[in-house]
Formats: sequence, C-alpha cells, structure tokens
Amino acid sequence: MTVLVDPAMWPWRDRLWAHLVSDTSYDELHGFAERLGIPRRAFQGDHYDIPDVLREQAIALGAESVTGRELVTRLRASGLRTQKVR
Repeated sequence: MTVLVDPAMWPWRDRLWAHLVSDTSYDELHGFAERLGIPRRAFQGDHYDIPDVLREQAIALGAESVTGRELVTRLRASGLRTQKVR
C-alpha cells in the first residue's frame, strides 16, 4: 500500500489543505479515504483534498508524508494522474 500525503499548505475556508493520493490504485485511495471518514464525493479526479487536522491522522494510518513535488512525480509515474481539460 502506498498512499501519499503532501504538506498542508493550500489555504481555503480558513484552513490549510493537503493532497491525498495513491501511486498504486484508486481503489486503495478510496478505501484509505473511507477509513479517514472522507466521503467519496470529495474525490477530485485523482486525489482527495484533506484538511490539516486529517493529515496527521492519515500519517498515523500509514500514509507516507512527501513533498508536493514528490507526490506529483510519483502520481504521474503511476499513470493515475489526470490531466486538466482546458
């Protein structure tokens, strides 16, 4: 299992947010998010945004803390990265 979480540094609604991804499968990611209590409707195409208060819980459950750059690099390498439509 490889679920990754980057630093919570994205401000929105008076909180800081992080990204939660899997470099293995979406099924793994959805299962992990469910363990955190995150609803499936919060899925953002290839990741979940999680508030800083859930980041530490995600790490305690086994998510690997990585930099934002490493998260994107590993997500792209896995083939699970979605492209934004312009």
